[in-house]
Amino acid sequence: MKTVIQSGGASAYLLRPIPQARAQGPSLFLALSGGIGAGKSTIAQVLRGLGVYVVDADQLAREVLSPSHPVYEAVLANFGTDLTLPDRSLDRHLLAQRAFSSPESTLLLNSLTHPAISALAWERLKSAPQGSCALYDVPLLTTYEDASLFDVVIMVSAPEEVRVRRLISRGLSEEDARARIHSQISDSERRKLASLWVENHGNQEDLVDVSNQLYSSWLTRVH
Repeated sequence: MKTVIQSGGASAYLLRPIPQARAQGPSLFLALSGGIGAGKSTIAQVLRGLGVYVVDADQLAREVLSPSHPVYEAVLANFGTDLTLPDRSLDRHLLAQRAFSSPESTLLLNSLTHPAISALAWERLKSAPQGSCALYDVPLLTTYEDASLFDVVIMVSAPEEVRVRRLISRGLSEEDARARIHSQISDSERRKLASLWVENHGNQEDLVDVSNQLYSSWLTRVH
């Protein structure tokens, strides 16, 4: 089995063996993570199109931050009741500004939201169709304990300046973009958790091609 896939400026590396597929339920539990703006969403979109069952942590976060969820009140209590919009939803942009203003604030928000998000994620991952790969698209996979719950961990990286440009194109200021990047763990820490390591130094077409090859070369051989 080849251990490197490359297309233009994108490449993928097999760092650890892929385990055998399960006979019952989802064949493999996958985690997809990486720094903000690194290209994670593109990989998730490609894998979804190939039949992978994808659970999106950002969508789960929206659910746990809705007014009907207990986490909502805890966030208001810790980050300010002025975060509410007229429809009672949270101003996520303002919350992000406050949460990423310091490492302590980031840690606080994560401690309030992550247990609820993780519980929802595993409930949905386990409901994936028989024989399918179930993938958790999660921005923050930071510890060995979290990573060890998955059969395969896919990590994606990109140069910081490329990530900053992408985040600015999404409407963030350069200051906010860099604050979010620096609030996350480093690529060297991510690599320690990875089974598959993707370097996204090219264009979107390169990353799409590598994602397709990654799936056909490494994630279908176990079936």
